[in-house]
Amino acid sequence: MKPAPLAPRQGGILRPALTVFAALSLVTGLAYPFLTSGIAAAVFPHEAAGSLIMQDDKVVGSEWIGQSFSSPQYFWGRPSATAPMPYNAAASGGSNLGPRNPALAEAIQARIAALKAADPDNPVPVPVDLVTASGSGLDPHISPAAAAYQAQRVARARNLPREQVDALIQANTDRPWLGVLGEPAVNVLKLNLALDKLGKAR
Repeated sequence: MKPAPLAPRQGGILRPALTVFAALSLVTGLAYPFLTSGIAAAVFPHEAAGSLIMQDDKVVGSEWIGQSFSSPQYFWGRPSATAPMPYNAAASGGSNLGPRNPALAEAIQARIAALKAADPDNPVPVPVDLVTASGSGLDPHISPAAAAYQAQRVARARNLPREQVDALIQANTDRPWLGVLGEPAVNVLKLNLALDKLGKAR
């Protein structure tokens, strides 16, 4: 009868496991993040820093996080469902309301009413992205149709020719990457900053 094999010593298993754990922690927890962050800062410095928008040497926002506008003289962005305040990057997410949820229908009707009240003579149907929140709640863009819907209201509030406002919309429209990937979109913050700059120039 052969003797039963001896169980390996506990220290013999634990030591290699701890060594592998420490090595992987250094590689994946320190070396890799520092390497990728360094490459990003060198190759894409603007994007790596948060795609910040500067005005008069001050940070006024980011190209990728929307802001709330409610004055008639500004373009309004897409609604945000984040809490406790709109466009809260620390609580990114949608409302999770289904299409049959009465609360969603009520919210949409309220948003339509607000847009109609701000521009009662506008006969154009309200674009859907002006009354529905995005999945992230942070979307800084609206469609060109949503910008065009608001152009007459903004032009009237600022006493500007409609053609001048349309030109600003075109100048602040992001085009599809390589001409085929994505859809045209208007960055609301950039557009409103361009409006303010135009007002100062006048």
